[in-house]
Amino acid sequence: MSTDLIAGIRRDHLAAFAAREADIYVKTRPKAATALAEGAGSFLGGVPMHWMADWPMPHLLLVAKAHGARIWDIDGQKLDDFCLGDTGSMFGHSPGPVAKAIRQQARRGLTYMLPTEAALTAGRLLADRFGPFRWQIATTATDANRFALRVARAITGRPKVLVFNGCYHGTVDDTFVSLENGKTVASPGLLGQVSDLTRTAVCCEFNDLASVEAALAKGDVAAILTEPVMTNSCMVLPEAGFHDGLRQLSLKYGALLIMDETHTISSGLGGYARVHSLRPDIFVVGKCVAGGMPTAVWGLSEDTAKRYHQADAMREPGRTGMGTTLSANPMQFACLVASLAEVMTPENYAHMEKLAERLSHGLARIIDEHRAPWHVVRVGARVEFICAPGPLKNGTEAGFAHHPEVEAAIHTGLINRGTLIAPFHNMMLISPATKKAQVDRLIASFDAILSDLFQAA
Repeated sequence: MSTDLIAGIRRDHLAAFAAREADIYVKTRPKAATALAEGAGSFLGGVPMHWMADWPMPHLLLVAKAHGARIWDIDGQKLDDFCLGDTGSMFGHSPGPVAKAIRQQARRGLTYMLPTEAALTAGRLLADRFGPFRWQIATTATDANRFALRVARAITGRPKVLVFNGCYHGTVDDTFVSLENGKTVASPGLLGQVSDLTRTAVCCEFNDLASVEAALAKGDVAAILTEPVMTNSCMVLPEAGFHDGLRQLSLKYGALLIMDETHTISSGLGGYARVHSLRPDIFVVGKCVAGGMPTAVWGLSEDTAKRYHQADAMREPGRTGMGTTLSANPMQFACLVASLAEVMTPENYAHMEKLAERLSHGLARIIDEHRAPWHVVRVGARVEFICAPGPLKNGTEAGFAHHPEVEAAIHTGLINRGTLIAPFHNMMLISPATKKAQVDRLIASFDAILSDLFQAA
């Protein structure tokens, strides 16, 4: 067997470890295997959402229940949950105030197409938490980003959005572009794409202000759409001065600056922009903002709101192309109020960040002890180990830092030791319900796995 290295690990060691862990997983989850074989055939590809097939273990586990920062599956296995629905349950599964709000609102109706008093309270709380934006409610961050881009194009009269190579903004068509030899192209693998995305989008590398200015100078970019930290691939932090540069360039060339904080809400109270005093024209956040109830919000700065109203007043009668019937429903507002007022608190964030720091330091120590050519990145309550040297500068470097074979083996190994992490980018979240003992178990399991993978030849 080859002794070539992958992410610093001998391939024969990796293959042997992966085979052992896969065997353990299959033996400990027979009920899930049987249930999937008998009942998954009615779904396209055998899963209710296509990306569920991308989890790296031998077959899916089936969840029986989740509470706080733990999941129980139908085979009776209990997992410390650091995936937390890939941020959807960042504040824990069914936070008490949110669960109570759901029960109370369920007795009063689920959707009206009319607001409630709670909607007004939610608006005030959103402004308190994230800043004095003029808010709209959506169901997903994809919807919110799509609507925000429509507003930006209406205000500026320009067609293009500038995004960063390797970005994540849900399933907004315009964001599925990449860089190929310095040129914007449609991202590989797209299904059913018929329009030329390069007519409506331009792609630059994160942390490269010179390329951003070159793109903006052409005068056809309506908005820069960015995450404050790149999170969908291996996590990439902004370099010093990058966000100030984006703000200045957007003002210089008349493009709006949209910040999508759907993942970086982990950064601290109010998200990355509030913590770091950034000033976007449009602010977007989804996933966990209502405690796990499908909800997203997007807000316009005062000046941007005025420009929107001017554009709206000048349009022809007809549909704006923004909004969905079930968005801004009373259940969303009930959960928003509960989450913003009682869950998304300074005390909870302090707990999350303290344990995230413990996790980050623990993982980094283990990596150093095993002399692995890896590194750890933390943004508030979000921690990620990356199986490559760092820090990473942009999306291209983040793409090369992925080692799916290694990550899949580690993921299955952690599940077998009682811990679930995010499947696509080794991401771990700390919730208000996460305990110190859970963090220490994860660190110990990571140590045991690396001891096996980096054993002496």
